[in-house]
Amino acid sequence: MPNSPAERPRRLSVQRKGPLLVEGPVEVELEDGSTVVSERFRVALCTCRRSRRYPWCDTSHRDRA
Repeated sequence: MPNSPAERPRRLSVQRKGPLLVEGPVEVELEDGSTVVSERFRVALCTCRRSRRYPWCDTSHRDRA
């Protein structure tokens, strides 16, 4: 589905050792075909799969002492 010319593109921020930050609201389709929605203005998506709230990041990627 193409974006309308009036819509601005979604901004994604990639961090080397962190989550993928997406300007929201977002709808994420999971591997099993289900979808999850967040209406927040910015969403952190887990890229390490350690999050207990996957696909949302809970900072489990951080090194723990």
